[in-house]
Amino acid sequence: MVRTILAALACLLLSACSQVAERGADAPRRIVSLDYCADQYVLKFADREDILALSPDARKRFSYMRAEAAGIPTVRPRAADVLALQPDMVVRTYGGGHDIADFMQEPGVPVVQIGFPQSITEVRGEVLRVGTELGKPDEAVALVAEMERRLKVLADRPGPPREVLYMTPAGVTAGEGTLVHELFVAAGLRNFQDRPGWNPLPLERLAYERPDLIAAAFFESKTNHVDNWSAARHPVARAQLRELPVVALEGSWTSCGGWFLLDAVEALATAGENTR
Repeated sequence: MVRTILAALACLLLSACSQVAERGADAPRRIVSLDYCADQYVLKFADREDILALSPDARKRFSYMRAEAAGIPTVRPRAADVLALQPDMVVRTYGGGHDIADFMQEPGVPVVQIGFPQSITEVRGEVLRVGTELGKPDEAVALVAEMERRLKVLADRPGPPREVLYMTPAGVTAGEGTLVHELFVAAGLRNFQDRPGWNPLPLERLAYERPDLIAAAFFESKTNHVDNWSAARHPVARAQLRELPVVALEGSWTSCGGWFLLDAVEALATAGENTR
């Protein structure tokens, strides 16, 4: 009986050691994420048992990996609350404020800072860098390769580009120099908005000229309402939503810069094909 127990314990010990070796000696073991953009990367690359806590928004509708976040504790992005968990790595995009890294420096907790990519190329770079810092370089390379494969499929689609206008409940649209514009280009579409950056909807132009389709973003969110001052309430804007083909872009696809942007690109490309 004793020999049986000892043998079983030996097997468990060997199994545990094998798992540690597979994960890598340098992989972080106690990870805390401070905002929902960081949550996506942590959920994608960290082993579930190594995640101490996610942000309070991890299971919200605008969180792409909300299903995977189920059952994982959350923590407010405050230095005292985070340090109480004794993490050995903190991951953030904007959570915790600009000085959170200073608070983490004294106890020696490294902070992985995720950027705000403005192009698909920059997204690829963030995936590779953050995946590597989370101890999963091979998985990061594989994910970028999958992104490339999906983009190539879209690039091989024939046909002239259709014009698309981005619209939000706040009456905002996006032109060249924004990540949204990059998504349109990747989908083989032409941006109806001819002014760079973020701007109000071009209502005067829409009164006499129309795009082929509307990319409507964040209209599904309960926290984004069309208020009385929004250009989206104007009859011209409402006519576009009522009379033109509309592709609904889920907030979880576009609210952060990550591999999941490809879901939006594919939805846009399909909608563009359907208008031909």
